[in-house]
Amino acid sequence: MVTIIREHDRLKRIAALRAVGEVNDGMILGLGSGSTVGFVLQALAARVKKGLQIQGIPTSGKTANLAERFGIPLTDFAAHRHIDLAIDGADEVERGTLHLIKGGGGALLREKIVAAASRKMIVVIDESKLVDRLGTHVPLPIEITSFGWQTILDRLTEAGMRPKLRKSGNRPFVTDGGNYIADCATAGIPDPVALEKSLAGIVGVIESGIFIASASTIIVGGADGVMLLEKVA
Repeated sequence: MVTIIREHDRLKRIAALRAVGEVNDGMILGLGSGSTVGFVLQALAARVKKGLQIQGIPTSGKTANLAERFGIPLTDFAAHRHIDLAIDGADEVERGTLHLIKGGGGALLREKIVAAASRKMIVVIDESKLVDRLGTHVPLPIEITSFGWQTILDRLTEAGMRPKLRKSGNRPFVTDGGNYIADCATAGIPDPVALEKSLAGIVGVIESGIFIASASTIIVGGADGVMLLEKVA
């Protein structure tokens, strides 16, 4: 198991290095969340130390803390309404469509806001995250209000989902926005576009972890090196 984890990390690292190679001087960057982004921040920090002038908008408190520790300058939407490039990870990427499932780190709402504000989004993964159908290996995270969360889980169940409230120890996991997350097991999502629209109609659902056509480029770290998957216009 340790060997497998180390190999996944190695593949994430080489993909992260390729992504950071797309960063140009003067850019405003969207900084995603999760383990893969840690490798992105390390590579970005190395370039900043060599004189790269950038500012980042983090998608989570954890990312903000790590970026500050690495000496990466940060900013926010009050100063910059648009982002030149966002770099993030994903829990699953669907081959062909490049639709994503995100939110395993609990920052899906902020990640989606940053993605929507970005001119380009690069997603960095290792090859194990590529799937033929979303929801094959990971549950679908759905951010919900803390008020009435029990009733929202009931509505999700009625919609055919199998929700489970995410916990942190014995208490509900709380997002940076003060919300809860319902992780919904699926047997695969045949129509992510339709499901995203359906979930948006449930009162109390704030956002789902389905990202439709958000990524411009998927950078995949694999045993044979780095592979690029591009969104077809």
